[in-house]
Amino acid sequence: MVVSRSPAVLPLLLLLAGCGAGEPSAPPDVAVEVGPQQVDVRPTQFCLDGEGQRYDTAAPILEVSPGARISLSVPESVAEQGWSIQVFDEKLEEQLGEVDVPRGQTAFEEITTNDVLPPAFYLVVVEDKGGECGEFSGAWPVGFLRAGGDLSGTETP
Repeated sequence: MVVSRSPAVLPLLLLLAGCGAGEPSAPPDVAVEVGPQQVDVRPTQFCLDGEGQRYDTAAPILEVSPGARISLSVPESVAEQGWSIQVFDEKLEEQLGEVDVPRGQTAFEEITTNDVLPPAFYLVVVEDKGGECGEFSGAWPVGFLRAGGDLSGTETP
């Protein structure tokens, strides 16, 4: 059987073949897993098409058990650029620490919910600076509320 192709079909096929290649059309998510909970975190800022973009995104807040392991996974493009995890207080105002992740590593599982002193805290995955947007980098915040804490800054009984 011979299939004839219209000349108009070839450009359409070439256009479709290019879809999915190169830069993403939307900012990627970061995956967070704690025990049975899994959530995809949207960025609050990201370099898209060579321009720094800010997003009105609320950070998810997970209620977690003491001692639970936190797993953070980033897309390959973020791992190639390099990334770190910034630790913030319950109001996302004061940075308490930072963990550097080796360049090229897509997952980090070495933090537990007991590693941060306040029972309520945020972790922010931060893409290393120096990509197409220079000093502007991607950021994905996620909040954690460990048993015995709240997000008002005081411990509950």
